[in-house]
Amino acid sequence: MSGSLRITKRVEEILGYYQSEVPGVRAHLARLLMSGRLAGTGRLVILPVDQGFEHGPARSFAPNPSGYNPLYHVELGIEAGCNAYAAPLGFIEAGAAECAGQIPLILKLNNSDSLLSGDDYNQAVTGSVQDALRLGCCAVGYTIYPGSAYSQEMYEHLREIALEAKSVGLAVVVWSYPRGGRLTKAGETAIDVVCYAAQIAAQLGAHVVKVKVPTDHIEQAEAKKVYEAENIPIKTPADRIRHVVQSTFDGRRIVIFSGGAKGADEKIFDEIRAIRDGGGFGSIIGRNSFQRSKPDALTFLETCIKLYAGEMA
Repeated sequence: MSGSLRITKRVEEILGYYQSEVPGVRAHLARLLMSGRLAGTGRLVILPVDQGFEHGPARSFAPNPSGYNPLYHVELGIEAGCNAYAAPLGFIEAGAAECAGQIPLILKLNNSDSLLSGDDYNQAVTGSVQDALRLGCCAVGYTIYPGSAYSQEMYEHLREIALEAKSVGLAVVVWSYPRGGRLTKAGETAIDVVCYAAQIAAQLGAHVVKVKVPTDHIEQAEAKKVYEAENIPIKTPADRIRHVVQSTFDGRRIVIFSGGAKGADEKIFDEIRAIRDGGGFGSIIGRNSFQRSKPDALTFLETCIKLYAGEMA
């Protein structure tokens, strides 16, 4: 955050949602919201690069070999004007000194690999709150899998990590991705399930909640009865985003949306328009950013940022 930037009314309003937190947490949330090209707008575009751990190096970086170098990603985040850069311990350690003070860092504290098959979704703790402090991070990140066989264990681990992070003034970002158990594949992005996942993350103390963009599918039979009886609007993408925001403490927690697997640009831009128009706070876009040449990535991220800034329809 530049010393010349004054906190805007919108950022003051958002910080007001976190009055129970210590000053350090609020200061780090302010830094997230007052960094990059969207500084002060209340919107966020974050660059996450945990895919090397999650999917392997070739699947993640072969489309743009510059991505094998961890410095490439942090430099991309800075040049693009992203609000923050999120990654596991190794990538953060490799780039923290190079980018000190230039972009807020989020240390992803748990990760999984794609070598283990099956549907018992879980992640290993691969970093610590002390690592985040040592590396100058403003926040820690943690993934939960609502619906999985290990969900209850993950909730307990998150509460312990969140308590420690908050005690030293770090913000907590939670990736909340339903999967496993009785959920169908379509159910992972169903509107009722995504809203439930966002609510769970907020109830577990997340300051920033990350979920997937929901579809209009309703997975749970009991939920479907309520959606129909109460006529909850979910027809349009913006309606669904609005409902996710409503489910995240009526917009009193920052909720951002995953960019997902690499896809057509216009589809992603349409999702951003829906997030913007539905009152979402922003996007966290990884593969769709770094799996292209830097000039193309900068152009792509510039469009994302302009959409959120209201500079493009």
